[in-house]
Amino acid sequence: MSRRNPLKLEWIMNNVTVRTISGVAFIIVMVACLMFNKFLFAGMMILIMSVMLVEFYGITMGHSYTFSKVLAILAGIFLFGVLFAEATYHIPIRFIALAIVPVFIVMINSLYVKDKEEYGKFSNIYTGLLYIAVPIALSNLIAFDKAGNFSGNLLLCFFIIIWCSDVGAFAFGISLGKRFPKKLFPTVSPKKTWVGFIGGVILSVVAAFVLYEVGLLRFPLIHSLILALIMSVAGVYGDLYESQWKRVFGVKDSGNIIPGHGGLLDRFDSTLMAMPFGAIYLAIFDLL
Repeated sequence: MSRRNPLKLEWIMNNVTVRTISGVAFIIVMVACLMFNKFLFAGMMILIMSVMLVEFYGITMGHSYTFSKVLAILAGIFLFGVLFAEATYHIPIRFIALAIVPVFIVMINSLYVKDKEEYGKFSNIYTGLLYIAVPIALSNLIAFDKAGNFSGNLLLCFFIIIWCSDVGAFAFGISLGKRFPKKLFPTVSPKKTWVGFIGGVILSVVAAFVLYEVGLLRFPLIHSLILALIMSVAGVYGDLYESQWKRVFGVKDSGNIIPGHGGLLDRFDSTLMAMPFGAIYLAIFDLL
């Protein structure tokens, strides 16, 4: 009968403790920024977007073309700022077109780069903007109503649904994965199973029902449940999409900014696809 290694067990317990403390602290900060003030919300989202862009460009481009990457991050911040100003101060919708100007500046700057040996890496700059900056900027449409009033309730509901989907997938995968081992997408993420996927969907739908019952999710019940289903599925694809990037470039974590959790891109990979799909669904039925 084999004995467990006490040092390994201690390391696992310490790692779980670190992950729990850092995770709870991060959630508290996020909730505070979402609930108290629109400028705290904007600052938090800009910080999250900027760090994720830094991580993505670090994975895909390394230390190449630093100035161009800085320009791209500024372009993402500008896009967020324009949508924030439109939602808050009702600037004419046509001014949103200004958000494309920094992108063109990035393109023009690429012409002046002397070292063209790795010029193909510039495509990752535009991928990062579309993949990260656009979804984060669109959070303004969720955080503000049509009258320009700020409320973080709906965005908080979005995050709760996404978090519950992740927790459900993890819990079902750990507890039932050996009994139902069929893999969801083995070439991209070998640890993910179909039973974990189903668990994520179930818990996200349950979360939406609870949010509806307590009055935080203020849509008809059927729309609330469908919203959770769509976001859960989209979140899985968001997770897989980031996993593929890391697999291609041989990276385990996108960063190490959150102790025990890796980078922000690792934490928000599901959100980057789930949040826009959720917003699109609500917009189609004029619920946003």
